[in-house]
Amino acid sequence: MCGISGMISRHLTSGEIRRRLERMGSIQRHRGPDDSNEQVYSCDDTLVGLGFVRLAILDLETGMQPVVSIDDGCAIVCNGQVYNYIELREEVSSEEFITRGDIEVALHLYRKKGIEFLEYLNGMYAGAVFDPERKSVLLFRDRFGIKPLYYTSTEEGFFFSSEIKPLLEGSVMKPELDHESLPVYFSYRYVPGERTMFRNIRRLPPGSYLDYNLESGSFRIRRYWEYLPGGDGVTSSGKEAEDHFIQLLEDAVRIRMRSDVEVASFLSGGIDSSSVASMAAVRQPDIKLFTVSFNDPLYNELDDVRALMKAGHPVFNNAKLIHSSCEPGSLENLPQLIRSVEDCISLGTILPTDQVCRLASQHVKVVLTGEGADEVFAGYRKFLLEMAAEEIGFMSEKEKGLLLKDFPELQKYLPVRASDPRRRFIQSELLFNQSELSRLLGKETGEVAFPEDAMPAVHSGMHPLNQLLAMECRSRLPDYVVLRLDKLSMRHSLETRTPYLDYRLAEFAAGLPVHMKVNLAERMGKYVCRKSLLNHHVVDPVTAFREKKPFTIPLASWLLQRDSLPDYVREIFQGGEIERTGILDPRMTGQMWNNVTAEGIGPATLVSEADRIFAVLTFSLWMKEFVA
Repeated sequence: MCGISGMISRHLTSGEIRRRLERMGSIQRHRGPDDSNEQVYSCDDTLVGLGFVRLAILDLETGMQPVVSIDDGCAIVCNGQVYNYIELREEVSSEEFITRGDIEVALHLYRKKGIEFLEYLNGMYAGAVFDPERKSVLLFRDRFGIKPLYYTSTEEGFFFSSEIKPLLEGSVMKPELDHESLPVYFSYRYVPGERTMFRNIRRLPPGSYLDYNLESGSFRIRRYWEYLPGGDGVTSSGKEAEDHFIQLLEDAVRIRMRSDVEVASFLSGGIDSSSVASMAAVRQPDIKLFTVSFNDPLYNELDDVRALMKAGHPVFNNAKLIHSSCEPGSLENLPQLIRSVEDCISLGTILPTDQVCRLASQHVKVVLTGEGADEVFAGYRKFLLEMAAEEIGFMSEKEKGLLLKDFPELQKYLPVRASDPRRRFIQSELLFNQSELSRLLGKETGEVAFPEDAMPAVHSGMHPLNQLLAMECRSRLPDYVVLRLDKLSMRHSLETRTPYLDYRLAEFAAGLPVHMKVNLAERMGKYVCRKSLLNHHVVDPVTAFREKKPFTIPLASWLLQRDSLPDYVREIFQGGEIERTGILDPRMTGQMWNNVTAEGIGPATLVSEADRIFAVLTFSLWMKEFVA
């Protein structure tokens, strides 16, 4: 896990490029506190600069980047890790290696296969290859976008970086708000697709590459992989599916434990992190496990974690549980977190995520997480709701009654359920409706369309559940979920690895029939995962069938503790900060502030006044940190 930066220019001198790369590296030093390097290469009348800051995890002695081929001058920088590099090294065994790590393997694979080399990589990565023979620079990003990569163009050239702040520094751009992204943010809580909240700064999409032609100064972006559920399944029975799932997950954990430093694991009371931690403990019995607790019992999972470790005997006999408590005082850190996350996202989980990352970083450099299982295998309640909405029309009156009892929200959802999957994707989580949004922003917004560049290739023949899963994995997962994990873990120089986002597991899940993901009769999502992990004794029965408890904070309760809130919160909602910014309607935000209630609000609540306030709070802090 590291940070990369780069620039392509016909106008800047070699010395200026190197100086800017050094400044870009210093700004993202948290991504790579162990070492740094900057190199400048020439191709005709164009200079290409590559910068690298290193968090040393693998190949501690020879793993510095950029790595350059002694045969043809191809150079690579890459943030992340290619987990299957040992297997891939056999593909390029005839090459002369100067390192023992994973990124040189990727470089030689590119030299042998061309752009198709991306199809062979299994890992999390965002990188760049300078190819003097092709006269090109290739930017690339892993299939699920676990590692970030941003870019922009100015009159001076083309710039890219792992984070936005160094990109602003290197390109000498003044940060500006992208007003077109505002309605999208206040609808979805983040900005899906290539746009960011920064004007003229774009993300390279997940599973994509950008091919920059050094002769013409033009570039094109292409996708090399897309998660589209509903393909031809490879399983013929539940038992076969369970066995295949376990084999894939075990191997995903195995290759993600490849490291020259100690590997630990996050652990909550849920099945995802529990299964990863359990498999890791088999391989490393003295593994360290990290979790956070809350005083509110609705949110606290510490007792569940302890029960799991006791039930998992003897797997966790020698494991060490390390935990801390997430309290309302953690709101003091929110401005720092907004600056670290950079992309404007309204997600209460950033506070406990930051805390557990900080805790783990005091002991290790690498942790495993259970991130991604809910998105790939349909673990959220909204997937159950979608399955219920699709199946209710085929049920008897008695079955319908039982279903409506378990899913009372169907009464409101069915009459307005949209035929367009883009609208269905957000219907249950829409933060502000069209009229509210127009009032909040002081102008008519119309219906906020889902960004086309964030759309997967869904079609009418796909099952609605698979349509929803495809959209989840194409937009919310990379641009909301793992984005916050990357930025907050790297804020503490901590590498996080996600076995459930192994592309082999995802392709396996894509081929499963929908009833193996969501079993409506048993009211259960992630069905094949739960059955398999239980039957193969990875987790105990209580953990296997425990209802999902979102990893978030009791936001409404915290906001109601008005006397102990940080000064910046009162300044925003009571001190005139919103009026001074001049973008949001202060009367509406004031009413929202007064309407916050904790009554009937719990971790499973999708939209509350507190959530809407948090979106305003996050945006206001973002403006103050970057633009105002």
